[in-house]
Amino acid sequence: MASRRYIPPTIGALAALMLAACAGNKPAPDQIFLMPAPDVYEEGEIDPFIDNDPISRGLPPGILYATDRAPAAPDDRKYENYTHERGFVLRVGRADTRLGHDDTITWEEARRISLLKNRTSDYPLEVVNVEEFGIIAETIRPFDNVPDAERSDAPKQRFLEEIDRRLGTSPNKDVYIYVHGYKVNFENPLLVAAELWHFLGYQGAFIAYSWPTKFSMFAYLGDLDNAINSARNLRALVVQIALGTDVERIHVIGYSMGTRLVARMLADLGIYASNRSEDEIRMLKLENVILIGSDMDRAVFGGYLLDGALRVPRALTVYQSAIDGALGMSQKLFSRERVGQFMGDIDPDANLDYFYEHPEFRFINVTEADAGEVRGGHGYFRKSPWVSSDMLMTLLYNLPPEERGLVRYDNLPAWHFPPDYVDRLRRSLAEANPKFEAPPTRKPRSAGDVL
Repeated sequence: MASRRYIPPTIGALAALMLAACAGNKPAPDQIFLMPAPDVYEEGEIDPFIDNDPISRGLPPGILYATDRAPAAPDDRKYENYTHERGFVLRVGRADTRLGHDDTITWEEARRISLLKNRTSDYPLEVVNVEEFGIIAETIRPFDNVPDAERSDAPKQRFLEEIDRRLGTSPNKDVYIYVHGYKVNFENPLLVAAELWHFLGYQGAFIAYSWPTKFSMFAYLGDLDNAINSARNLRALVVQIALGTDVERIHVIGYSMGTRLVARMLADLGIYASNRSEDEIRMLKLENVILIGSDMDRAVFGGYLLDGALRVPRALTVYQSAIDGALGMSQKLFSRERVGQFMGDIDPDANLDYFYEHPEFRFINVTEADAGEVRGGHGYFRKSPWVSSDMLMTLLYNLPPEERGLVRYDNLPAWHFPPDYVDRLRRSLAEANPKFEAPPTRKPRSAGDVL
């Protein structure tokens, strides 16, 4: 695929940072601004890059992607790489990104700036090059008109080799897959994935899954069908990675409408696993599945649980909020509660035994998390330094909620953020990794008793 413009990355996917700030306070449609540093990294006291400088190891990372969007035509004036239309088959490749407009920044400068607690400027991250490897042949349907030349197994093999190359230089052997929400273009999930991978210290391999959604609020209802249609290709991606690479654990992060793909994938795999042995189930290597701001009908989700959505992953985490404006609008549109809305108003007579009996199924209320209300309370996984800390440390260390500083409600099978959350989390990390020092106890950041 033709590139937008090629700029050789000096430190790859988010590490090619950062000296020029963007004028204004809103990124272009094909950009995002660098998210605030997670509070767990405050002032560099805990450093995600302590054991991992990819540049000194000769590894300009580049973000991997998989998409079932239709490729843009060479003369397309609106789309550079892929359109918002369905492409049906799964295409894979890699992309280079940069933040700012200066490619001479050093790794140490990039690390320092990205961990700053209070930045005075916004830094736009953008895609600068896209290289498609080709089609995963297993996703071609019997009635798809795909030329024989594009039915090769070579693209899949190159993609899997790229994953193994990253795993081979990483302290851990984990693969992370990010699935975006609605109203974004092809580039957006690549940028978010690059950003999250950066704050994971470039551990493992990170893949952006870009399903076909239109950059328009009026495409909401049509995108619902697209989300379900893409669930099969997401499932195929997970299976190919699990069986074809050296990965030890696969983590999937779904956001907003993208959680529909992820949940449907879990249900399908759960049905597959219904008559399988534990060893066969573990061959899929699903570890953490995280649903953020889930725009999904609670009843539909309950049906997926009956289908076995909990059989395959080691843990399923659902972040919820009582002040999520986007889900409030969705609830009014469909007249049904959404999975991402906090369940504090649940019927007091409801049978909650199932949730108490499955501690691997975790509900986390972000309503009181620092900056949990930003962007209408829907974009908290990037905008709240507490929520991003909790999610990233879950992915890095597999700690259960009680070991990440969260507190459980007395009357609900759910967790919340206490006022001294960051101190609690960092003390737990000091136990998980001796290189991290436990912080001194500090005054809680908000009023209320420390539970």
